[in-house]
Amino acid sequence: MVTTAEKRHIVFIGAGNLATRLAVAWQQAGHDIRQVYSRTEASAQALASRLGCAATTRTEELCRDADTYLFAVSDKALEPLIDEVPAGDTALYLHTAGSMPMELLHKRFRQYGVCYPLQTLSKERTLSFDDIPLFIEGSSPEVTTDIRLLAQSISRQVMEATSEQRRYLHLAAVFACNFPNHLYAIAAEVMKKADLPFNLLLPLIGETAAKIKALAPIDAQTGPAVRFDDNVMQKQIALLDDPDEKEIYRLLSRHIHLFATTRQQHHHE
Repeated sequence: MVTTAEKRHIVFIGAGNLATRLAVAWQQAGHDIRQVYSRTEASAQALASRLGCAATTRTEELCRDADTYLFAVSDKALEPLIDEVPAGDTALYLHTAGSMPMELLHKRFRQYGVCYPLQTLSKERTLSFDDIPLFIEGSSPEVTTDIRLLAQSISRQVMEATSEQRRYLHLAAVFACNFPNHLYAIAAEVMKKADLPFNLLLPLIGETAAKIKALAPIDAQTGPAVRFDDNVMQKQIALLDDPDEKEIYRLLSRHIHLFATTRQQHHHE
């Protein structure tokens, strides 16, 4: 729990998955969530009701007495909103985007920075921030220290990262999270076609994730592609109806095999 001296008065600009989980976490840590803004009335009211604070859909109605304003919106909505939000001389303005540079905030605000959580978040899925990495960047050493204190009030893993590093972090997260989740969706359709429940795959998915805590991902790789068992792969491709899914299978299988082959070559050099 934060002390009175450390307590922040925060306005959330955004009411989606990330805004919801961060707002709840910071409120539980003892910070005052002063107001929630969203372009959508229902979204603003839903999060504000959950937090017991004010809601608005108009940037000109944002309260001026907060000390922290946090943009938690999509990348495409970020720049237009930066231009709309009233600027204060002493407040701290943060965005949470992985792929957007900190300097977007420079044109409007004196004290600014980034607090980027490396995690997939959903409004209704409760998740502790204790071990979620928060990557921070500040417009000055003093601002960076200020952001660090705020981040450390909810996470034990707070570290600095430049805007360039965050671009790579976000790209890695897409490969590690978004793409596999889409492959789960395809797998679910395959299971449905065979009249089998998706949850039969959960032990396999769990062990795949658990293995890479002890092994490098390339060492944990199994399956027909790493062996380039063409007979098996062609039969599996034939089971797929969607041409894009067939191509996904081919591309991933080829890349898995090339990855493994290249590693073996380097090992023997």
